[in-house]
Amino acid sequence: MADQYADAKAHLKEHGWARLPGILSKEEAASILDRLWKAKEAAEQRGDPTFIPFIDPNEHNVRVFYLMELDKIFRDLVAHTTAIDMVKSVLGESFLISNFTANIARPGSRSMCLHSDQSIVFPAPWTDVNALNIIWCLNDVDEENGATRYIPGSNKWTTRDDIPADAPRRLVPFEGKAGDVIAMDGRLWHTSGTNTSKDRDRALLFGYYTAPYVRQQVNWTAKLPKELQDEMDPQMKEWLGLNVQANYGVTGDARYLEVQFPDFAEKEAVKAA
Repeated sequence: MADQYADAKAHLKEHGWARLPGILSKEEAASILDRLWKAKEAAEQRGDPTFIPFIDPNEHNVRVFYLMELDKIFRDLVAHTTAIDMVKSVLGESFLISNFTANIARPGSRSMCLHSDQSIVFPAPWTDVNALNIIWCLNDVDEENGATRYIPGSNKWTTRDDIPADAPRRLVPFEGKAGDVIAMDGRLWHTSGTNTSKDRDRALLFGYYTAPYVRQQVNWTAKLPKELQDEMDPQMKEWLGLNVQANYGVTGDARYLEVQFPDFAEKEAVKAA
């Protein structure tokens, strides 16, 4: 069976990003957006901040953390088959869900710092992809309403010395429609856009996935209520790092010796006989 996202995966590998159109319908995106605003209210009611001064210049940027705890729809989205397919194409079969957050750029919001997501959790050189963002567009997204802006080719940078002095001039926007998904290599340098529109929000969800040896941004064991953890299937528990064995055996070959080296095992069996 042909891989319907083969071209997107190839583009992601080469350019550090890819857009997958229409993963959600307009109606689904609108419904999730409504639930996101409700999640924002619930977060504030329990004392979680939705404006983080050291990240964003002003309160017109709204951030909602711990989405998976607030509504089942976000647990479904972070495990969406298309999202997981794209993640596995980059990180392989073993990975962790490090975080899942929302960033709503309201009119008047301004840009955060220029960064790559991998550079803030993993030391240079960044020769391999150890992180991937799956971005869900809940509104139509364009430069006017604050689309995420990225630097083409920056996924090839391996240290901070590669960042040119004119980096801000090289930024271009990711544009998409409500319901689209954008996959973004953790090495791609980017920032939030400035929302210069009069009355248009730009709501994005960011699923952040990492290689299994990278510490997660959220300790899900401590954060997620036990009743939610108990409801999750074994696969989701593994992705969230909830299993007691954590990342044991996710790199290298941890099979039995006789399985690793069948020829050797056969000889040993002959000797024993």
